[in-house]
Amino acid sequence: MRSFIAMLALALCTAAQGQTFPSRPVTIVVPYPPGGLIDLVARALQPFLQTELGVSVLAENHSGAGGNVGAEVVARSAPDGYTLLLANPSLAISPTLYKKLNYRPIEDFAYVGRYGSVANVLVVNPSLPFKTAQELIAYAKSHPGKLNYGSPGYGTSPQLSSELFKTMTGTYIVHIPFRGAGPATAAMLGGDIEMMIDNIPPQVGNIKAGKVRALAVTSLQRNSALPDVPTMDEIGLKGYEVTAFFGLAARAGTPRETVMRLNTALNNATRTPKLREILESRGAVVVQGTPEDFTNFIKAEIAKFAPVIKRTGVQVE
Repeated sequence: MRSFIAMLALALCTAAQGQTFPSRPVTIVVPYPPGGLIDLVARALQPFLQTELGVSVLAENHSGAGGNVGAEVVARSAPDGYTLLLANPSLAISPTLYKKLNYRPIEDFAYVGRYGSVANVLVVNPSLPFKTAQELIAYAKSHPGKLNYGSPGYGTSPQLSSELFKTMTGTYIVHIPFRGAGPATAAMLGGDIEMMIDNIPPQVGNIKAGKVRALAVTSLQRNSALPDVPTMDEIGLKGYEVTAFFGLAARAGTPRETVMRLNTALNNATRTPKLREILESRGAVVVQGTPEDFTNFIKAEIAKFAPVIKRTGVQVE
């Protein structure tokens, strides 16, 4: 009898929690340092989600291990919807890339919804003589190991984009990993590295200011933010396509009512013309959907990236 009463009380508390959510600030865990795509899209969403939820929404950076440190923070949090992960490609990449993970991408999260995707762009320091991607490829082929590229870290979408570029062009370009896209970009602007493939949003300003030179984008179609930049497919790498995604995820076990409240708030926020303008001006494509849509998308991305990672031979302890 006592156990039945305890179970009933727990069920009622859980139901009540879902109905009254949110009653205090919500935190979005950003698993990368400031300055990169994931940080930018989290902070773009923050005020609009705050309006929809009616409580403060905070963004906290927990970087490290290619996004896995931040994912672990949310995987260990209370299943109440107050700690959210800015979900990103590392959730689809890490299961194959890392020999050991301290979380499970499918079982440990309740996916709220995806709200955008974005292609990457190949950029070089403007001091280099290359005006086209073909010129860069020709030099890299005849001078193996002479060029280096930076990335936000092992297993990130930009790093895999670069490794796929090397595989498809038959070139050897030295990889220099950083703890995030911001530090990698700073290194390239300072002349410490020569090139990188990065998410489009944080590079648009640098490209338009002439601080870096854009040579190709990684989507199959040209990007509206960089209409004059050809695709990898157009420069001769047929079928080359790598895009990044972003969305929100809570801890597994979060009440269904809470997940749906967050999903509704997220979809309403991305219907706001101002937020859409912000995201699209940075090269992102706005996406909406259900928690189930996002869960199925993550499963498909894991299956898609596994052979790419295995083909590059990249694996992290």
